[in-house]
Amino acid sequence: MPQLVVLPHGELCPDGAVIDAEAGKSVCDVLLDHGIEIEHACEKSCACTTCHVIVREGFDELADASDNEEDLLDKAWGLEPTSRLSCQARMPVNGEFVVEIPRYTINHAKENH
Repeated sequence: MPQLVVLPHGELCPDGAVIDAEAGKSVCDVLLDHGIEIEHACEKSCACTTCHVIVREGFDELADASDNEEDLLDKAWGLEPTSRLSCQARMPVNGEFVVEIPRYTINHAKENH
């Protein structure tokens, strides 16, 4: 069974977390299922960047990002070469998968209120 390691995030996961995760499940769903309230303004439909994560270990185990995901990632705050949308990234079959949740997100709907 793969493990999702979440690096500490000041608001969402101050102590970090190690989660036994189901292979093939989206990283976003794994986070949400374990009480880590990552934003997902588009309801996980690959239409925003609020669930952006940076993959620190295990990036090569992921399927390639779609053109749509790549286009959206270009708009994400704190983009890095190993950035992915957590709603699109699926847990690998085994091993440790390490992600960092960026400090900020760009949420136009939230910013307009």
